[in-house]
Amino acid sequence: MRTTFNYKHLYYFWVVAKEGGITRAADKLDMAVQTVSAQVRELERSLGYALLKPAGRGLVLTDAGMAAMQQADQIFQLGEDLPAKVRDAVSSPTVRLAAGISDGLPKLVVRRLMQPVMSEPNLRLLCHEGEFDELLGDLALHRLDVVLSDRPAPSNANIKLYNHALGSSPVSWYGSAALFKSAKKKFPASLADVPVLLPTGHTAVRARLDHWFEQHGIRPRIVGEFEDSALLKTFGESGMGVFPAVEWVHDELLAHYDVQRLGPCEGVKENFFAIGTEKKVHHPLVQRLLQASDSAH
Repeated sequence: MRTTFNYKHLYYFWVVAKEGGITRAADKLDMAVQTVSAQVRELERSLGYALLKPAGRGLVLTDAGMAAMQQADQIFQLGEDLPAKVRDAVSSPTVRLAAGISDGLPKLVVRRLMQPVMSEPNLRLLCHEGEFDELLGDLALHRLDVVLSDRPAPSNANIKLYNHALGSSPVSWYGSAALFKSAKKKFPASLADVPVLLPTGHTAVRARLDHWFEQHGIRPRIVGEFEDSALLKTFGESGMGVFPAVEWVHDELLAHYDVQRLGPCEGVKENFFAIGTEKKVHHPLVQRLLQASDSAH
């Protein structure tokens, strides 16, 4: 299909918008001001809308300009990534998997979810941890092959993403030896008396934990909230407070941390998802992750 605009014109507009003016953009491009200005006008003419308007001594984006800038950012970011992708494709026979890890996902769970691909002999695994929405944006731009998360991607008319369930795990309470005796007595009512550590509200399970406390009429003495699950467990091991963790990784938890299981958090589960851009997954390693979860159910 023939495009109705010139990508070179789009690039000049992109530089003008980033630099905040035609003169600064011309200096950066080492071109005449008149040439840059003419190229931007050509783009506006082909699109049928003004993209820039005067503001003081500079220029600002119109509504149409902001929409064009958003698309241009994606286009030229992909262009900047192209040399590295080509180089990686021919440098060695590796199987590359770029995985986004939602920062609310417990680290021990990530290790378990990734286990099916760890035996790949030519694996090159790239793990990017970050906020959920930012990872979904990178996934939509194909910077990531998959996002692992504790929640499904929300419906979005502008971005087609597909959720693949990887399973769920009950949650239990754990504590150090220093707190175990007092916390175990009259559990779970004892959680109103001992110090409690919780994940912050950016995790999907936090709302379920708060609801569980309400259902049991427990007003917990929360002494710490953590975005990082490994940090939460480290402080829990030190005796700062009892904490929740998924039973999926019970054995690994006891092997890595000097803690004991107090009892179940009845009715509370953590759910795990692989999010991709395809309904029918084609990436062989993502397929392996999904197949492993299917066989485990």
